[in-house]
Amino acid sequence: MAQRRSMLTIIGLICVFFPFTTNAAEHPVYQRPKENQEQNKSLIYIVHCEFPDGDGPNKYQDLESWYLSLLPETTSQSDHEAPRLIDSYHHFLTGFAAMLSPDDLKEMEKLEGFVSARPEELLDLCTTHSVNFLGLNKNMGFWNYSNYGKAVIIGIIDTGIFPDHPSFSDDGMPPPQLNGKSVGIDPWDEDGHGTHTASTAAGRFVPGANVFVSANGTAAGVAPLAHVAVYKACSALGCFGSDILAAMDMAIEDGVDVLSLSLGSVSNVLYESNITLGAFNAMKNGIFVSCAAGNAGPVFQLLFSSYGY
Repeated sequence: MAQRRSMLTIIGLICVFFPFTTNAAEHPVYQRPKENQEQNKSLIYIVHCEFPDGDGPNKYQDLESWYLSLLPETTSQSDHEAPRLIDSYHHFLTGFAAMLSPDDLKEMEKLEGFVSARPEELLDLCTTHSVNFLGLNKNMGFWNYSNYGKAVIIGIIDTGIFPDHPSFSDDGMPPPQLNGKSVGIDPWDEDGHGTHTASTAAGRFVPGANVFVSANGTAAGVAPLAHVAVYKACSALGCFGSDILAAMDMAIEDGVDVLSLSLGSVSNVLYESNITLGAFNAMKNGIFVSCAAGNAGPVFQLLFSSYGY
């Protein structure tokens, strides 16, 4: 892959319109090693670590400084090189993402506090059907009883959003429950997938929706009165694991109630997945994690979700 990932940008929305504009933290662009390059080239790894015996988070008030101290001297860089520490995680695990070589990994494995290091994954974007598939009725039953998701905050980790889409009108919405997250360098959806998944989760009622005058009807999300926090961590090329984990880390800090990940990978070995670890720790923080499943086909096969929490 020719270029490092899309820049992770975070957008705070009220069901689904952003009322906040603050400074965004910029993530540098990295040149990713190509798959056919030599094995001794550096790759991006997700490093999981723990505090040494007797130490705790109070001793390391600046986690990023501690993470930097764990990087071997072989990762020293010149001024023209991109930083090796890519993301620092604070909530869903103690760890970080870094550009590391095989020699770096050998050095880090000797350190007290090192737990594991796994290469980041490249995940595919997935899709889903509408509320009609679920048999939801606007005026009766479970949908009405649940108050359409009012006061629930849904975190969407995807390609961004088209904020002027009618599914994201804030007319008649209750006050936002979110802290103002930043509108990043490029928060707009370049692919359409994030807009689709966000509107599926929490799109407002939009009468007269159609596709080139066909299939006319009322469009709606599953929780049209829910608030949405959109975390742009993907592009049309897919979603890199370090970006997804950074978004999950921020979503936990923001206090979302639900995390929606309409993405997946070809692997179903959960204990080897960094994203599964993130989903598990989000669950431990009281967040319901909804992950896509059943997007492969058309052959008959056992369906699974890549991140089973």
